[in-house]
Amino acid sequence: MTILERFLNYVGHDTQSDPESGRTPSTDKQLTFAQLLADELRQIGLSDVAVSQHGYVTATLPSNLAPGTDAPTIGFIAHIDTSPDCSGAAVNPQIISSYDGGTITLNAQQGIEMSPDEFPELRLYVGQDLVTTDGTTLLGADDKAGVAAIVSAMESLIAQPEIAHPRLRICFTPDEEIGEGADHFDVEAFGADFAYTIDGGQIGELEYENFNAAEATISISGRNVHPGYAKGKMRNASLVAAELSQMLPTAETPENTDGREGFFHLTSIAGDVEKATLKYIVRDFDRNNFERRKARLQEIVDLINSKFGAATATIRLRDQYYNMHEKIAPQMHIVDRARRAMTECGIEPIIAPVRGGTDGSRLSFMGLPTPNIFAGGHNFHGRYEFLPVPSLEKAAQVIIGIARHRPDDQR
Repeated sequence: MTILERFLNYVGHDTQSDPESGRTPSTDKQLTFAQLLADELRQIGLSDVAVSQHGYVTATLPSNLAPGTDAPTIGFIAHIDTSPDCSGAAVNPQIISSYDGGTITLNAQQGIEMSPDEFPELRLYVGQDLVTTDGTTLLGADDKAGVAAIVSAMESLIAQPEIAHPRLRICFTPDEEIGEGADHFDVEAFGADFAYTIDGGQIGELEYENFNAAEATISISGRNVHPGYAKGKMRNASLVAAELSQMLPTAETPENTDGREGFFHLTSIAGDVEKATLKYIVRDFDRNNFERRKARLQEIVDLINSKFGAATATIRLRDQYYNMHEKIAPQMHIVDRARRAMTECGIEPIIAPVRGGTDGSRLSFMGLPTPNIFAGGHNFHGRYEFLPVPSLEKAAQVIIGIARHRPDDQR
């Protein structure tokens, strides 16, 4: 089976996660797919294949090094779920052979097209075969491209025993798209010295920095009085919420920031006269700035209370994840290993901070340093998602390059 055939098979399985489920995996269809993957891993010759009650698929490719060789155990990780943002049911992938650089018709009946004028990254892949959606669903390259790359790399290593490699561990996780991919990950049982998530986008991406992240819920209590007799009595919670939102810096929002700039993001606001709720996510690469941002939210709540009365506003803050650079920087040989594998495959590494989070961030703070590398896709979570086939093939080659043992490798 080619890697493309494997990928096309995987995207035919609906594995969308559900943030409202309250269980792991959040959908039964993820567990069904996990069992199918486990069967395939056994068929290609991996050992210790298991599926946990929470839908984590794990397996081992034993070392083929001489007994007593000092070498690390390396992990490769991808997630099996697809985003709740767009349907992942009845995915109907299209193959665009030798893309000519023009507009791609995704769905003629519905008039859905993908133009390089709107998606200029298409121009990077002129002459290459692309996999696209049919305009009605997402594709699922996030992260079934990563799953396909890992499985194909393991199959290649088994077929080529002359490629020396240490013990390799793989894990396919559920519910990454709803922020729960590492919730039941057993780092000790996984038994790797370090790992890589194969969950990036464009070919060459190598990421070991990400946001520090928190979420905040601010609740406003109002007082409703008949509007004809409300002077000096009414406290309109919705207006207080609007005033509070204006107290944050208008330039520090997602639409006004990039690179390593942090932000406050108002994700929802709802309410009436008696009650209103604002929900924010807070992001910053710098840990000190991150703490200052959270403190600023508390200061604003205190200001609202000093103006409108005690307990008018309350805030609930919860840290979500931290910048994995803090844990990976002391072990940069992990990043160097991936960089070397890419350059040996003729790929120019693209090293940039992740303006988001990855399972690798949480895993790094759980004791498993885990940078992220590309799987090749673009425009994840929607109908304009596409995957250049050569990028997928290169992802598998890079995994093999990372796994390849060299006498000077560090643990």
